[in-house]
Amino acid sequence: MECVNVTARTESLLMHRSHRFLVPVLLPAFLLSACSSDSSSDDEESADQCREYTSGDSSDAVDVSGTFGETEPEATFEAPLDVDGLQRTVVDEGDGESTQPGDALSTIVTVYNGTSGEYAFSENAELAVGDEQIFEAFAAGIECVPIGSRVVTVASVADVYGDQGNPDLGLNATDSMVIVTDVVERDVPPEPAEWTENVPEVEFGDDGTPSVTLPDTDPPGDLLLTVLEEGDGQEVEDGDAVTVDYQGTSWDTGEVFDQSYGKEPATFTTSGVVEGFEAALVGQRVGTRLLVSIPPEFGYGEDPAAAELGGQTLVFLIEIKSVE
Repeated sequence: MECVNVTARTESLLMHRSHRFLVPVLLPAFLLSACSSDSSSDDEESADQCREYTSGDSSDAVDVSGTFGETEPEATFEAPLDVDGLQRTVVDEGDGESTQPGDALSTIVTVYNGTSGEYAFSENAELAVGDEQIFEAFAAGIECVPIGSRVVTVASVADVYGDQGNPDLGLNATDSMVIVTDVVERDVPPEPAEWTENVPEVEFGDDGTPSVTLPDTDPPGDLLLTVLEEGDGQEVEDGDAVTVDYQGTSWDTGEVFDQSYGKEPATFTTSGVVEGFEAALVGQRVGTRLLVSIPPEFGYGEDPAAAELGGQTLVFLIEIKSVE
């Protein structure tokens, strides 16, 4: 078994089903839950504070081995493992500060079928505490625990993925599932340098769609940002949910690979996007229009085989519409 990086191959497995635009999003969709654009007061409260979780016979019965944060953890338990509701046990408590809503975290998430005892998958995942898109069973592994902790959560597959289960992962609706989460570290976004030379030209058509013209030069090797129009609204903080219009252009091909213009503005948490996109947002104000050049290091990595946009320098035009 090998712990692999998040890829499009697993892109519907940790989250509720929702509109996910192609480029900036990093979160594997097996973590994503079905979200509504309308938030209740209870939802807003849960995003601002950690929920309470209790351990139980099932979560306490799981033994975990393997080097923390380096190798895929191995869970040992007697199958079938019955479960009554969501249970959480912190099997190894870290010595770092406790995670708080808004924190962006590097984690390793490993799942077993609790009924058969079989391994399902393991992923390196960048997660945000309080992100309402994440299934509660996975969110429980990162909420209000010290950095460096290893956490076991146990839940029924039906409570996570519904009556259909998740056949791609070998998880039937009638099964239980065991989730092991290594809370490795708190992420700090990189600091963009000011973009002063070879800045692309931006023009807007009558229909409001932008055109970004890249200069005929080699792509910059650094993370660069220039503010085209300063906003005066609320400041974006790390972990916030932000609504933006955006257009992404590859410096390598000169082609627009993704955009929200002509569609609907996109909403996501700052920690749910590639590092360079996150860095461009944090500290800016609502109403700001900016350009950011993201090298592969802060985008999709250097390897073209690992991601469709791997090895490419990406230029984003971003307009910040609102923040929550």
